[in-house]
Amino acid sequence: MLPDLLLFSACAVVIFIAGRKLSYYGNLIAIKTGIGKAWIGLVLVAAVTSLPELVVGIGSVTIVKSADLALGDIAGSCAFNLLLLSLLDFMSPKPLLGRAANTHVLAASMSILLLAIVGIGLFLPVDISIAGWLSAVSLLAFIVYFITIRLLFNYEKRNHHTEAEVAATGMPLRVAVRYYIFNSLFIVAAAIMLPTFAEGIALKSGLGLTFVGTLFLAASTSLPEVAVSGSALRAGNVDIAVGNILGSNIFNIFILALDDLFYAGGSLLFNASDINLVSIFAAIMMTTVAIAGLMIKLPEKGFLLTWDTFVILLIFLFNLLLLYWLKA
Repeated sequence: MLPDLLLFSACAVVIFIAGRKLSYYGNLIAIKTGIGKAWIGLVLVAAVTSLPELVVGIGSVTIVKSADLALGDIAGSCAFNLLLLSLLDFMSPKPLLGRAANTHVLAASMSILLLAIVGIGLFLPVDISIAGWLSAVSLLAFIVYFITIRLLFNYEKRNHHTEAEVAATGMPLRVAVRYYIFNSLFIVAAAIMLPTFAEGIALKSGLGLTFVGTLFLAASTSLPEVAVSGSALRAGNVDIAVGNILGSNIFNIFILALDDLFYAGGSLLFNASDINLVSIFAAIMMTTVAIAGLMIKLPEKGFLLTWDTFVILLIFLFNLLLLYWLKA
């Protein structure tokens, strides 16, 4: 198991280093294009930081041929991404969610809808497929995803006010985009190998594909979110930090629908273990708590964590304990 663990860790380090650059270039693109930072975080940055989930998911269903690794990675990543809200709140001198824009309430609400669609697909006792292999649930997820992006763009466009912010560098927009793409390629290259190493860890450790997919794969493929959101928070870009997390969860469900297209064994959700419902429900509960935090907007922190991010942490820990107990 040690060689798989070492190679897995090496890929995770590459993902983390490349992911750190995305916050900087994403912020530059937001400033130079005039698009709001919240939308940049929700769509542009989130799409790139979710590239590992995309590559890992496709690798899981085509190379390893495991529906559980693919779904475990997505469900686990959604929960792990929300856990980052607790980490960022711990790093922040003031309440994290209290400083974020109201745009994120819409994004969080739509992510709950998408997660619920996945939960229904897992719960259905029959395989409802169209075109021979694509699940009707995945098609619905595709439709809701594009509606979500359109809603977010229109909302941000109506509510975005031009900021008197000047980039700290004279770097042209095309150069910022070029570096953005360059670092994205590093993330993809490292992520391609993760499913193979994860399968080795799962089989040799006896932990099971669902648990490994939820813990190891989800944590490693969420490293870009850790790096980007952490860097954004340190730079004072709270909306990019929070938007990246919520936007990544929205994009993750889109990725899951794409995985279903590549899965040759029928409907991916129908063939995946019901144990993944634990992480889906956990992500829904964590997102609901985040919405409450966004709406209440506490002015000060009484402790290291505000009540909302503390509850999010507790839900995540309970999710892990339950998965380990039910591991398959």
